[in-house]
Amino acid sequence: MPAGQAVSILTLDDFDLDGRTVFLRVDMNCPVDPSTGAILSPRRIKEATETIRALKGSKLVVGSHQGRVGNKDYTGMEQHAKVLEQLLGTRIMHVQDVIGQAARAAINGLGDGEILLLDNLRLCAEENYEFSPRAAADTIMVRRLRDLFDLCVLDSFSSAHRSHPSIVGFPHVLPACAGRIVERETRELDKIITVAKAPHVVVLGGSKVADRIEAIRMLIRTGRADHILLTGVIGNVFMRAQARIKSALGINREDEAVAKAHELIGEYPDVFSTPVDVAIDKDGDRVDIDVRDLAPGDIILDLGPKTVDHYSRLISGAGTVFMSGPPGLFEKKGFDNGTRGMLGAVADSMATTIVSGGHLSSALEEYGFAGRINHVSTAGGALILYLTGQKLPMIQALEEAAARRT
Repeated sequence: MPAGQAVSILTLDDFDLDGRTVFLRVDMNCPVDPSTGAILSPRRIKEATETIRALKGSKLVVGSHQGRVGNKDYTGMEQHAKVLEQLLGTRIMHVQDVIGQAARAAINGLGDGEILLLDNLRLCAEENYEFSPRAAADTIMVRRLRDLFDLCVLDSFSSAHRSHPSIVGFPHVLPACAGRIVERETRELDKIITVAKAPHVVVLGGSKVADRIEAIRMLIRTGRADHILLTGVIGNVFMRAQARIKSALGINREDEAVAKAHELIGEYPDVFSTPVDVAIDKDGDRVDIDVRDLAPGDIILDLGPKTVDHYSRLISGAGTVFMSGPPGLFEKKGFDNGTRGMLGAVADSMATTIVSGGHLSSALEEYGFAGRINHVSTAGGALILYLTGQKLPMIQALEEAAARRT
């Protein structure tokens, strides 16, 4: 891979934090059981504790999002506060508010060493849109809260590609620095990128189709994807573009996604591999079938064994492997074969390996593979864009804040 991005940002070590009121933007967006709403894995909450502990002398206000509006994982932060309290062994105050009177009163009432977790930032409508830094700084969210904070700490690397008010608005008007996760991610990724070798095999899965399709072209053009192994919903989109899946997938803006996938296949015909067999649910049981035998109404939940074997052989010959997004619905009993098999192949590879995304990070720990991967990140789309050399809004905001301070 080409050399990484050289970033010049401030860290926690550049500030006297004791007694300061600090806004800490983290990403505690966790996988949630769609039927019960319970948090399935607290990995991202656990990651956030490193920077929270480093800010123990401050009056700390923690902000995070959870899910997307309209999705089943779009919830409040009550559970997160309880998990965080258990992990830290200290009291976590929580308010069911973001920018209203209750939130502002709770912030003003903080004492040294106390921690307040705001509610889901996306309950504030502005946090669901992207802005320029100047426009983000002029949002109601930032204008109502900015005077309550002395410092903004950004530690949400997995959201670094989003120009939301909490990510680019506050650092535009406040002193700002990186938290421990952002500091480490940028440092370690730059090291890995400089030693990575061809061929570069990319395994893409998950359900965020628009993000994946936009990133694929950049990965290929920047020489960071010689072979792309497609799984999950994004794999279904490409199989639809190949006319191997005949019926509609039922995803947002499907026709547009399929058209873009068709265009990419035509432009780079030798780069993509798609599944040859898949697993579907038949009356609660897993059934593996050839893609050619799919019937209208069949819902693909996992890769089939032939595809796992084929993809595993391709991974074994790689110089660098990057995997992002689960190949199937691994949380559902009986449908984790693809995720387990692909992660096992990456772990067994002699290549430089990077695994990204909250779901895969949780799966790595569950299957015992985490210690055999060169770099594990809960970031998904942000990490892909970073690898392509694209400047992420959060990193740019931190660089600009550092330049203003010098």
